[in-house]
Amino acid sequence: MSAVNRFIQRRALPGVLPSLAGVQHPVLQRLYISRGITDMRELERGAAALLPFNSLKGIDAAVELLVQALSEQQHLVIVGDFDADGATSTAVLLSGLKALGFKYVEYLVPNRFEYGYGLTPPMAELAVAQGAELIITVDNGISAVDGVALAKKAGVKVLITDHHLAGNKLPDADAIVNPNQPGCSFASKALAGVGVAFYLLLALRAALRERQYFSATQSEPNLAELLDLVALGTVADVVPLDSNNRILVHQGLMRIRSGKCRPGIQALIDVANRNAQKLTASDFGFALAPRLNAAGRLDDMSLGISCLLAPELGLARQYAAELDSLNVERRAIEQSMQAEAQAFLSQLSFDGKELPECLCLYRHDWHQGVIGILAGRIKEQFHRPTIVFAQGDDGELKGSARSINGLHIRDLLEEISTQYPGLIKKFGGHAMAAGLTISAERLDTFKLALSLTAKKHLTAEQLTAVVYTDGELPADCFELDFARLLQQAGPWGQAFPEPVFDGEFSLISQKMLSDKHLKMVLQTASGKLVDAIWFNADNKAWPDVNVQKVQLAYQLDINEFRDKQNLQLIVRHMLAC
Repeated sequence: MSAVNRFIQRRALPGVLPSLAGVQHPVLQRLYISRGITDMRELERGAAALLPFNSLKGIDAAVELLVQALSEQQHLVIVGDFDADGATSTAVLLSGLKALGFKYVEYLVPNRFEYGYGLTPPMAELAVAQGAELIITVDNGISAVDGVALAKKAGVKVLITDHHLAGNKLPDADAIVNPNQPGCSFASKALAGVGVAFYLLLALRAALRERQYFSATQSEPNLAELLDLVALGTVADVVPLDSNNRILVHQGLMRIRSGKCRPGIQALIDVANRNAQKLTASDFGFALAPRLNAAGRLDDMSLGISCLLAPELGLARQYAAELDSLNVERRAIEQSMQAEAQAFLSQLSFDGKELPECLCLYRHDWHQGVIGILAGRIKEQFHRPTIVFAQGDDGELKGSARSINGLHIRDLLEEISTQYPGLIKKFGGHAMAAGLTISAERLDTFKLALSLTAKKHLTAEQLTAVVYTDGELPADCFELDFARLLQQAGPWGQAFPEPVFDGEFSLISQKMLSDKHLKMVLQTASGKLVDAIWFNADNKAWPDVNVQKVQLAYQLDINEFRDKQNLQLIVRHMLAC
């Protein structure tokens, strides 16, 4: 079964174009308008334009809990998550609380293979056993009904900070801060877990300032020093980069580029062979986050958190080297699993027009920590919502789901759970990604329920793989200066995608590198020669010496080699003309 065909389609523009007088370049104006920008204020990237914390439901109760905990110097235990958002959330909150004067702060991160996700009862027991007087969750907790109940029964208070969607029942915590909980009027629902943790610190600092807490012996911390962590976690969790998140990411990038980066992130940048002065949001997602996530996928995210919290660069580099080794191991496991998945899919009789609405795969020996990546790869290849299962404990299967635009995967799982009671033991997540647990013996039943439920929501249009572009690029834009302008116009990311252009080019030369990357020299309609590369191209179809003209969907990139920069096109899709 081959990958689905993809179609190039230009992004729609509104009939009446808003005025963005402050944006000088006409192409940049078009890019912003096609991404829903209607007011110059939405492009503000200064920290002063961040949404105020006051409208976060539960923030006052959370602050009071922390003020009391500070006055009594209570023992705090932060319960994090085993992904990059959870790791950065943990590092942000622990660093911020200590800077504000808390003396007894520890963290726990569940090992996904032993405890599962979030504040489960076993994790709550562990926190209680460590003497916690206040448990604070980061990037989890909104569904931890049983874990919170256990902690409260033991006399321990619980403060939940999370950003995931709430279920039918909220835990009986002492305070909940989550922009996605019912009744919260905070304007941005796109905060990552690390963003929520950062906002909690902002609110606590403001309250302490009002109470004249800061003095010569307890200085007021500059919480902006945490923004490199906030930026990394926000991009890594693939939350929409709305105007508020773009400010957080931009501010974090500015700190890193100006040399104000913490040792742990600098070490990750170094081991990924990136340049801190030229770091972009995509570097967070494709270079730093995978190395950080490798700890949670294969080992223990405490290694990643230790790297982020390292006080000096030498120690941070030791941790980063370990993370890099784990990432190499993760890639090898992933490639093996992907080959097995491809072999299985090739045995199916579906062609590109007969693909099922959802793909659901399982092998008993697949690695539980890598199934999310595999699901994402298959989803991208076949443009179908994909769920991949691996063996769990006690006759259970652990699943990871990835979806396409138009299908909210967490809501789909909730619908299945409602219509088929008991079929799904646990689930949670976002619109585009979710996790779940089922009994191994009920896999076939789940596949049937998944297919029947998905059919009700997916249209033929949604199942058509489309490469959206921003149209043709004027001839005078094939220059380094314009490529730099695009880089500086971000940060680009989820729901605010990097610009992709389309057009026809003459194919001057082509060669395959490492049997998977197609290197080309192209000629524009105006006669300009440009380099181009298509990563992970179809090596069965290319190079093709008979093709002289191609239609491309591409991005502008700046390639650096031996201190020399030149314009390069990154090909996203290519068709012979």
